[in-house]
Amino acid sequence: MAEKPGTPRQPDGPAASAPGTQHPLVRLLQEFTLEANRYVDSAGGRNDMHRTDLNALAAIMRHAANGDVATPGTLRKELNLSSPATTALIDRLCGSGHLVRVREGQDRRQVQLRMTEKAYRDGSAMFLPLARHMGRAMAGFTAQELETAARFMDAMIAATVQASQEASGTP
Repeated sequence: MAEKPGTPRQPDGPAASAPGTQHPLVRLLQEFTLEANRYVDSAGGRNDMHRTDLNALAAIMRHAANGDVATPGTLRKELNLSSPATTALIDRLCGSGHLVRVREGQDRRQVQLRMTEKAYRDGSAMFLPLARHMGRAMAGFTAQELETAARFMDAMIAATVQASQEASGTP
């Protein structure tokens, strides 16, 4: 029997988590990642932006929201780019009006990266449809179910970060 999209899938007993098999939630996370990547590619493509551009802006926005400074070095590390690729990325984002380089604070040698109003406007326009659809989907769940889902996603993100560090040999 075919399942409707968005219908929760239940594990098929003990074999669902046996070695060599994949838990249905892991498969769903993979499907979600694939669909999210497709959305980012299509939304970015309509605005002549690469996925790396959008990942860079998301990283800079996250740093700003946490009260941290984003620099070319932090961006290079977070996106796993070479120095020349990071420079090309920053040049492209500055050229498109989405980013500015500033030198503030005690050490004026340090370049800080800041998103422009255009970046926030364009980002809102690109991701508003996704947010609207996700909001509608979330409305069908209780606050307790969403809290459980949030805890699960936090744990999956942490597990993915740990696996990535292990794969790269980073402590």
